[in-house]
Amino acid sequence: MKPSTIQGAKIISTGSAIPNYKLTNQQISSIVETSDEWIFTRTGIKERRVLINSGESVVNLGKLASLEALTKVSMNPLEIDLIILATSSPNNLFGSASEIQYEIGAFNALAFDLTAACSGFVLGIVTASQFLFTKTYRNILVIGADVLSKWIDWSDRSTCILFGDAAGAVVIQSCNNLSNSILGFDLNTDGSYSSCLSIPYKDDIKVHPNFNFHQGSFKYLSMNGKEVYKFAVSQVPMSILKCLDDIDMSIEEVDWLLLHQANKRILTAVADKLSISHSKIISNLSNYGNTSAASIPLALDEAVQQNKIANNSIIVISGFGAGLTWGTVIIRW
Repeated sequence: MKPSTIQGAKIISTGSAIPNYKLTNQQISSIVETSDEWIFTRTGIKERRVLINSGESVVNLGKLASLEALTKVSMNPLEIDLIILATSSPNNLFGSASEIQYEIGAFNALAFDLTAACSGFVLGIVTASQFLFTKTYRNILVIGADVLSKWIDWSDRSTCILFGDAAGAVVIQSCNNLSNSILGFDLNTDGSYSSCLSIPYKDDIKVHPNFNFHQGSFKYLSMNGKEVYKFAVSQVPMSILKCLDDIDMSIEEVDWLLLHQANKRILTAVADKLSISHSKIISNLSNYGNTSAASIPLALDEAVQQNKIANNSIIVISGFGAGLTWGTVIIRW
């Protein structure tokens, strides 16, 4: 969809945060039957970061990423009007955005959580842009953060090798129409596949013999890897092509392809379907694994720090995952 805008919206800063503890493939091979070669060949992952200290949560990582993004543009947290936290692993079932708002001192900002798993950051960018296009807000902080290590069954080889913890953040600011950098987007959901990637709730006990209702708990993350792979390599290229078509842009004009960092095979398969050179893929998957909603802003921040992205570069960003949800946003840097 090509936005019909009164104002524009522009990413003016990025930030990220990772836990100190590094968990390598060799260490995982001491937990489950696997090896560094087996994991890397199938996923492209060599290591990941995980929170190990008691009391640390998505709030700690989100705070650090946010403050880094604000510091880079010398912005006072009181200038932030809205905070959107894309996460599926809040520290509180009611949400963690408000905790981050308090921790960074953004006392003038409305704050809320957005739950869309690995697509969350893309949906957060699009949601923020709507408030900016309509002049509702001026400065919005969008955070993608997850700590799925807390929801992993560490005896399940199919999932424990994949996920890591991290946070990334961007400051998006309103601007004039000529400086607008959010060029177009495409968002989708297919709930018929919701069981393919989930952290399900299950009733465990009857509350009382006299009452016919139950209480339960959330279980470990479960994933049908084959179905998620097939879904991603079929739907993501179509979403990207639709988005490009909506704004009359060709594949040849794309400078960078930034996909959710799920699996190296998915990244290369999507690029191949689009006839995009692998040299245009932004990826840090080998160092961090799948960090869910954090993967795109983390990779974006690193690419910016490494001076990979030049002014006016066209970046195609696409997230995909639980829901199943998928979405694309095209940005001019």
